[in-house]
Amino acid sequence: MDAATGLRERKKQRTREAIAEAAITMFLEHGFDQVSCAAVAARAEVSKPTLFKHFPTKEDLVMHVLADHEDELARTVRERPAGESPLAALRRHLLDGLAARDAITGLNDAPQVLALYRMMEASPTLSVRLLAFAARRADALAGALAEGAGPGELTSRVAAHQVTATLRVLADENVRRIAGGESSDEFHHDAVAAAERAFEMLRTGLGDTLG
Repeated sequence: MDAATGLRERKKQRTREAIAEAAITMFLEHGFDQVSCAAVAARAEVSKPTLFKHFPTKEDLVMHVLADHEDELARTVRERPAGESPLAALRRHLLDGLAARDAITGLNDAPQVLALYRMMEASPTLSVRLLAFAARRADALAGALAEGAGPGELTSRVAAHQVTATLRVLADENVRRIAGGESSDEFHHDAVAAAERAFEMLRTGLGDTLG
């Protein structure tokens, strides 16, 4: 990459970040449905065509915060150390996320993170996009599980959807407890214990739970 190309890419990235920051700020201040794309473009000091070049839909202005998480479970499986099972790698990844207070785990008491969770759940269009994100996340994980000498496609898909659904339930519970007034530090021990129980259920199956 030459200097001119590098400069253009950095400028595009700065523009994208400015648009995203303006959008999130305005959505949290006034509500997702109450803010227009034109208003976001004006706040970010860009044209509407420029905004839509970076974010094709209004929902993308919010959903971009999850973009890096879409294939993180698949990466965790692919990049795990030799001798570590996929499930053990995913468990380790979750525990690391809880320790780091990663927002995707729900164990984060930053006001903006809690407000984003509430906004996403309250908006019908964002809720639909969350379902699509969850499906793509599971599909990416299934692909990673099926590689090499892994299980077949159907088994990988079932396992991937069980894992991603479990992570979503755990995150929702963490958000609920944090929104109820507990701090992430106060609840961390319980969140880890819940994660351990959930992964033990994934490891052994539901026989012990459902008989």
